[in-house]
Amino acid sequence: MKNLLKKYGHIWALGYGFIYIPWFLHLERTVVRDYTVMHVRLDDFIPFNEYFIVPYLLWFVYVSGAILYFFFTSRQEYYRLCTFLFTGMTISLLICTFFPNGTDLRVPVDPEKNLCSFLVSLVHSADTSTNVFPSIHVYNSLGVYVAVRKSTLLQNRRVLERGCLVMTAAICLSTVFLKQHSAIDVTGAMILAYLVYPFVYGEDYAGSRKPVRRKALG
Repeated sequence: MKNLLKKYGHIWALGYGFIYIPWFLHLERTVVRDYTVMHVRLDDFIPFNEYFIVPYLLWFVYVSGAILYFFFTSRQEYYRLCTFLFTGMTISLLICTFFPNGTDLRVPVDPEKNLCSFLVSLVHSADTSTNVFPSIHVYNSLGVYVAVRKSTLLQNRRVLERGCLVMTAAICLSTVFLKQHSAIDVTGAMILAYLVYPFVYGEDYAGSRKPVRRKALG
């Protein structure tokens, strides 16, 4: 038991879920009216496409898979990814708490049209159209891509990096093509990721990688 705690003690970071989930569910219950509608003109030119539900749902595998990978392979890179993700998620909740927001973009979906339409209808029934700015789907996808790109374990894995880039782009696009988010929610998430990035993967991070690189070369 002591050996397991010593080896996997960093699991404590995932306890953040006990903060995030109740907070998010509280906002879902309470932000039902009197919120700012996030809608820009660009949204009106983006057509609804139910097939984007595939990358939208793959987001859950994409993010959790990255966390699990680094959890078992590199404690340092696991902490970096968790710090990046949880910082943005907390800021997003704070924004939604003090600046209630939502969208008016959702369109009627016939669940009997095809499997993808059915899955979209399930998402609509489980998820409200509020608490959308900035988009956590977009922010966390960017966080995973950055973690893969910066990982010492995954250096020179060009195919993997490009695959992650494609997946990240597909997830970002899915949020607007499914009418789950406004383009401004996507932009807000990108700006937030840009602002958090230097605090997690800045100069201190670059310096922390040097000993690992020398060891690998030696």
